[in-house]
Amino acid sequence: MMTDMSEADLVPAAPHRALTLSYHDGRTRRVLVNDQEVPYPDGMLIVSRTDSAGIITHANQAFVDMSGYARDELIGESHCILRHPDMPTAAFHDLWDTVKRGAKWQGYVKNLRKDGAHYWVFATAIPNVREGRVVGYTSVRRKPSRAKVNDCIAHYARLRSEELK
Repeated sequence: MMTDMSEADLVPAAPHRALTLSYHDGRTRRVLVNDQEVPYPDGMLIVSRTDSAGIITHANQAFVDMSGYARDELIGESHCILRHPDMPTAAFHDLWDTVKRGAKWQGYVKNLRKDGAHYWVFATAIPNVREGRVVGYTSVRRKPSRAKVNDCIAHYARLRSEELK
């Protein structure tokens, strides 16, 4: 269901680059990326829930606001709609491996907004377990430490360059 990004949605007059992302399920998507960062507001929590396949079933208003998507564009969509091409695949493998075995995952994530800009979060993802089986996941994101983000920028760039070799 994910569609290619549209130039009509981009930040006005911001230079951008077009890239094709490949997802774990074999799908691809054309994304448009600029280098503008949207600062994460103090005191805000982004909350979303997905089903067990990672399809968004709930998005709070903070998620809608930070992502730049309308709520109806998020609900029913794969959570990877926010995947920024600078994020190493290894980070998402770690996230999924962790929550699928029933454990809590935490980490720093660079998310892609609908307008091509990005924002950083410190994310916590937990499995939702009903009657002994995982039925979905809840993620809560908060403002990340700038020092940790700076560390991640360098670390993720190294991981991405290794992945692209």
